[in-house]
Amino acid sequence: MENFYNKYYRSIKSFVAKKVDDEGMVEELTNDIMMAGMTSLSTFSGTSSEFSWLCSIAKHKIIDYYRKKKLKTILFSACPIFEEIADKALTPERDVLKNELKDEIKKTFREISKGYKKILRLKYIDGFKISQIANKLKLSDKAVESKLIRAKHKFREVWNYDKKKI
Repeated sequence: MENFYNKYYRSIKSFVAKKVDDEGMVEELTNDIMMAGMTSLSTFSGTSSEFSWLCSIAKHKIIDYYRKKKLKTILFSACPIFEEIADKALTPERDVLKNELKDEIKKTFREISKGYKKILRLKYIDGFKISQIANKLKLSDKAVESKLIRAKHKFREVWNYDKKKI
């Protein structure tokens, strides 16, 4: 196993560094990828090179990293309490917790008006800028900013209400 790790570590780290700017995260992802590769080496079918196979694992890990990063951005902008929840979702049990968190977000979205839901999706899921949203909704930038503030407030209100019921 040590030979496998030493053989591919630098190449995988270089691969990850081309896709992730944060050096600390590059190191962490590289270690995760190498551990995942070593753990599942027995399932390697040999239909590609080991390096290609590791790059495939790396692509999935990098995609997961950016999904989590986007999720954290969305959540933290809506309510600071989400940081604690997201931190829990990044532990080894993250997949289960992440799915629970997604379900809770979907539940909260169902509770808010279509207008608020739409503006939150445009801003935090689709990544549109205020001016793009304004253009799309045929509103002024100020109207979009105001509506976005109200939408985030409503999201927090509904989210907190749901948390009290649990």
